[in-house]
Amino acid sequence: MIVRAARPDDLPLLPEIEVSAATLFRDQGVEIFAGEVEDAPIDFTPAEIWEPIRAAGLLWVMAQDGSPPGAFLAARIEENRLHILEFDVHRRHQGQGLGRRLLAFAIDEARRRGLAGLSLTTFRDVPWNAPFYASAGFEIVERIDAPAALLAYLDGEAARGLDPARRCAMVLNF
Repeated sequence: MIVRAARPDDLPLLPEIEVSAATLFRDQGVEIFAGEVEDAPIDFTPAEIWEPIRAAGLLWVMAQDGSPPGAFLAARIEENRLHILEFDVHRRHQGQGLGRRLLAFAIDEARRRGLAGLSLTTFRDVPWNAPFYASAGFEIVERIDAPAALLAYLDGEAARGLDPARRCAMVLNF
């Protein structure tokens, strides 16, 4: 699989990737939202939400010619950083290094654009979240030191029901 810019025809396929990746949390007994019922539908981002991000050139997929994408990464430029909004690898493609390759692409893209680094929010306590990003050079930024944009993301997540004690902001500085 190669990394490429997402095309309009990729957008309807992204919710399936997002939901598939989210099932890993449930399979590992990780509660994302407090009181979440095990068989409740998994929230996903509607495909049309990604269109302006795709049009801005900040949505990438990993795909093989003639095959649907197996992973995607959506970003936004915030405070001179490439902020990762969503980053998912379909379950059938996990463990093959796609996530690491897609993240490396995003890091290279931020450098090519002359940005100061990358940022994201994630779970502190889930092995394939904060520790994965730390292995790529990201560092946790505590709330007291977090820039305004990252605080806004964390506050928005808390308002949607994510436990703020389990969430963290991370940055990779160049």
